[in-house]
Amino acid sequence: MDITLEQPARARLITADQRERPVPATLRYASADPLAVHVDFPPEASLDGNDVSWTFSRALLEEGIRRPAGAGDVHLWPCGASRTVLELHSPSGMALLRFDTPALHRFLLRTYAVIAPGQEDVAAAVDRGLSALFGSV
Repeated sequence: MDITLEQPARARLITADQRERPVPATLRYASADPLAVHVDFPPEASLDGNDVSWTFSRALLEEGIRRPAGAGDVHLWPCGASRTVLELHSPSGMALLRFDTPALHRFLLRTYAVIAPGQEDVAAAVDRGLSALFGSV
């Protein structure tokens, strides 16, 4: 049985002039894709007025709440004892978002209750990913 967890999260967008504005976000985890987590933003939070979803590894989220982590389009790092910064890069630009670390940690613990770290069925996840990528080729 596939299980999907969703948890609203309070995010703060850090603007170029160092101001912060609240941005609604939802943390999401699906047992069908056990290595990944998703951060979903509603249309009002995007430049083009569409829903936006960022996907990255659950391990990256775990590491990023403890120390600087990431490569490519997604980076995370602790900001003081109770905040974590998420840096996202896209062709449209870069966004810095600040989350409450305890909320991210609670979300991770909930995902571990569904599938413990190291217990992910990696072969099935790879098969699903390849099928999605190549379809019926």
